[in-house]
Amino acid sequence: MNGTGTGSGMGQGTGRTTGSARSVIVVGAGPTGLLLAGDLAEAGVAVTLLEKRPHKISNLSRAFGVHARTLEQLDARGLADDLLATGSTITRLRLFRRLSLDLSTLPSRFPFLLITPQYEVERLLEKRARDLGVAFHYETEVLALRQDDTGVDVVVRDADGSTATRRAAYVVGTDGHRSAVRQAIGQPFPGVSVIKSLLLADVRLAEKPESVLTVDGAGDVFAMIASFGDGWYRVMGWNRRHEVSDDTPLDLEEVREVTRRALGTDYGMYEARWLSRFRSDERQAPQYRVGRVFLAGDAAHIHSPAGGQGMNTGLQDAANLGWKLAAVVNGQAPASLLDTYQTERHPVGRAVLRSSGGLVRLARARIPALRAVRALVTTVINAVAPARARVVAQLTGIGFTYPAPRGAHRLVGTRIPDVTLKSGKRLYEALRGGRFVLITPPTVPAPYDGGPHEGAADLPVVEHWTSARRTAVLVRPDGYVSWAADAPDTTALQKALASRYPTAP
Repeated sequence: MNGTGTGSGMGQGTGRTTGSARSVIVVGAGPTGLLLAGDLAEAGVAVTLLEKRPHKISNLSRAFGVHARTLEQLDARGLADDLLATGSTITRLRLFRRLSLDLSTLPSRFPFLLITPQYEVERLLEKRARDLGVAFHYETEVLALRQDDTGVDVVVRDADGSTATRRAAYVVGTDGHRSAVRQAIGQPFPGVSVIKSLLLADVRLAEKPESVLTVDGAGDVFAMIASFGDGWYRVMGWNRRHEVSDDTPLDLEEVREVTRRALGTDYGMYEARWLSRFRSDERQAPQYRVGRVFLAGDAAHIHSPAGGQGMNTGLQDAANLGWKLAAVVNGQAPASLLDTYQTERHPVGRAVLRSSGGLVRLARARIPALRAVRALVTTVINAVAPARARVVAQLTGIGFTYPAPRGAHRLVGTRIPDVTLKSGKRLYEALRGGRFVLITPPTVPAPYDGGPHEGAADLPVVEHWTSARRTAVLVRPDGYVSWAADAPDTTALQKALASRYPTAP
């Protein structure tokens, strides 16, 4: 949706108005907002990041797994190796006891799941955003939005209790499942609660589990334990026979009991720094864009924790939107480019919603028919290599593709794996800085020398294959193919430059 919408709540008085016609306001300083703000700032956009909470990166965050595709996006920002140092990796995921998924065969530099707490991701992304000049405003609550043809006014309550209006060319809501931005633009959040009263706890254990990630269930209970690598463990559990409201008190003994019943032992659980209940919902906003306002991450979609795809999907939203928004704000691309955010990311959010929800429903299966379906699914995936590869590709984000215009080359819209280029760089190193990369056969003259060009900083970096491959590809900053051609000549490569900023198919 590219029309102009008007938010509610503008009747209250406001103080000063600040902002710039070439700026972006990001609301929400979680992983999605931090990555997006950093990408925009790196592209030279003035970015203000508003956060309702005080400035403190909590060590009590829910997410703990970083999938291969997200690690590739972080690699393109020079952060992946630092994040790897904070956690442990696993190469196998077990589902429904009998289904084992091998991640080691992924066509990626990161053929594993990284187990590390969300706060480590936030720490790296916040430092990057600050170093790039993002302006942070904590204890700042969004009260209302109003947009017109040239920008968006954001009414906020600052830390001192005063109200003010901030103005920007665009606003992105990355402010979680209770998003004030989503409510202000009138977007519904339809869906259902899948599981009530999930238990979360960060605990210490007297006995170390054999694996970094331990998952199992028995009867009406389920439990998972993940090691943070610093002596603390995340426990998630569920008891079908004790589903209570989120505000019902939770104590360590209840967590111990669920863990013992599901895993056969509680590993000597003896201390908790955090105990919480929450519901697992499946919800998705119909539109990720309303005029000049966008939604990303949990503000746009939430799903069950099955598969650990929540934070990962949000970070990939940000990687998709950031370069597009920067190109439009900087006058390098038409505003129609922003329509592709909806056409590319909304289907991915819907697919994750369905896959994670399907895993939960099969795991909870009680009636014989559903248990039979679960047994059949498990047997097929275990026995059929293509089916198993497809499940792994979707779970890790590696397998998602984007719609391509009619008649486009078969590679357009696909993720391109990391490859070593003739210059000695890896592709994801060449993508750093938010640039496009044009990879050509060594024998085809480049349309220009690929170096810095005054007034044309958005021109792609030119690289060559190390092999005799005859296909040329133009790779977007998020690692997807924007244009490709077999056996191209210089004229074809020049035309490729016009394909950097596609319109929605």
